[in-house]
Amino acid sequence: MAATRALVRQGVRDLHLVGVPTSGLQADVLIGAGCVRLIEASAVSLGELGLAPRFTAAIRNRVIEMRDATCPAVHAGLVAGEKGVPFMAMRGLIGSDLLRSRPDWKVIDNPCADAPDPIVLIAAIRPDVALMHVPLADREGNVWVGMRRELLVMAHAARTTLVTAERLSDTSLLADPLLAPAVIPSLYVSAVAMAPQGAAPIGLYGEYPADESTLADYAREARSVEGFEGWLARYLAVHAAADAPALESGVLHPAQGPTLG
Repeated sequence: MAATRALVRQGVRDLHLVGVPTSGLQADVLIGAGCVRLIEASAVSLGELGLAPRFTAAIRNRVIEMRDATCPAVHAGLVAGEKGVPFMAMRGLIGSDLLRSRPDWKVIDNPCADAPDPIVLIAAIRPDVALMHVPLADREGNVWVGMRRELLVMAHAARTTLVTAERLSDTSLLADPLLAPAVIPSLYVSAVAMAPQGAAPIGLYGEYPADESTLADYAREARSVEGFEGWLARYLAVHAAADAPALESGVLHPAQGPTLG
C-alpha cells in the first residue's frame, strides 16, 4: 500500500493491473484514483466487507476493461512467463464461459494424445513491473518472501521487480540456510525501499493484522465518488510524512534492469 500511495500521488495512468491471482483494496484505490485502464484478475473484493466499491462502479459504468480469469490461469500465465515459453497448458477451463471472453486462451487437441483430447493454452504473462511488499530485505537487494512462493514466480516473470520491505538485515539473507530457500536473489530485484507498515491497513502475515476499522471505513465511504475522494485525501495526508523519506530517498538497491503485477 505504501507503493500504491506513491503511484496515486504521481498521477500514474493507463495501468494494466494483474492481480496474482486476486486483488482488493490496492486495486480498488488505484481504480478509484483513475490509475487503471485494464485489470486482469480472478476477483477484486474486500472479502468479508463485501464488494470492492470503486471496481464495481467502474465495471458497471464501463470505465475500465476487465479480463476475467481464474486463480490457476493467472498462476499458469506467470509460470509460462517465468520459464520464457509462450503458453502453459490447463484442463480446468474446458466447458466454462470464460473461454468465450478470453480469445487469447486457445483450445487445441493435445498433440501427445492418441485420441481427441482438448486442452487450453494460457498465454504467458510477462509483467513490465512486479510490485510486492515483503517482511525482510538485506543491503545486497535480496528479499525474503516467506510462504509467498508466487512472489518468486512474479519476480522471475517480470522485466522489473520493485519491492517495499518492513525491515533491513545487515547480513546476507542468502547466507542463512533457513531463510535462503524463500529468498528472491538480488539478480531478480530492481529496487528495494524500506517501508515499515507498508502493507497497512491490509495485514501482513506474521507481522501485523489488518486494520479492520480503517478497512470498514473505506468499504462504507468509497461507495460514492465523493466518499472515496474524501477517504483518499485523508489517507494520503496521514501517511505523507512517513512515505516521503521511505519511497523518495530510501532506495537501497539500484535498478539493474525495465503491466504492473
